Amino acid sequence: MLPITTILFDLDDTLYDHTATARAALAATAAGQASLREVPADVLYQRYSDLLEEMHPRIMRGEIDYLTARELRFRQLLAPYEPAPTAGSLTQLAEEHYGHYRQFRQPMTGALALLQRLKPDFRIGVVTNNRTSEQEEKLDFLGMSGLVDALITSEAVGVLKPDPAIYHVALQRLQARPAETVMVGDNWVADVVGAQAAGIRPVWLNRGGSVAPVPAVAELNSLEPLKLAYALLTTAASC
Repeated sequence: MLPITTILFDLDDTLYDHTATARAALAATAAGQASLREVPADVLYQRYSDLLEEMHPRIMRGEIDYLTARELRFRQLLAPYEPAPTAGSLTQLAEEHYGHYRQFRQPMTGALALLQRLKPDFRIGVVTNNRTSEQEEKLDFLGMSGLVDALITSEAVGVLKPDPAIYHVALQRLQARPAETVMVGDNWVADVVGAQAAGIRPVWLNRGGSVAPVPAVAELNSLEPLKLAYALLTTAASC
């Protein structure tokens, strides 16, 4: 087995706590919207999350621009509670929400310390299904830009994880071989199955304690404690 030289990370819900950020932002948005104030937070977030998952691939494929998608997402979110919002009110609501999203941004616990520990000895890449500018801004906010050797986005590459092509680009950018590379991510299909398809060893960040669809994949429930996470990533068993 080759020694590990390169570690790839997903960004959202791996290094950056998108779920906590989005929940806090949506709660703030709902508090300012009369039609949403009485909707249970979990119900509203599940609907929001489903709409995001549905539209995001369309944005990445260039079928719809992200600003149009935001307004469409809020139109559909409001539909059961406010069936006829004006275009102006949707634009305002979307802007307010993404102001809240920026306000409540937060890192995944332990992420910065882990990258700081890895950086002296390993090449670090981020492979993410999102827009380049948005992910660059997140890395800047997290204080991780100087710790990441390459940011590979689906927008720039033109394909989404789990397509192995995006992983091949990451390997090329980092001058790494698959057998000496680890991929860390929270999404089983995008991050585990996708990495395996490219010959990369996956580590599943399984914060919810779910049962792995396939056994024998290395898992972390958290990026803390640092010593444990570091040891698992740098000595991950071959997939």
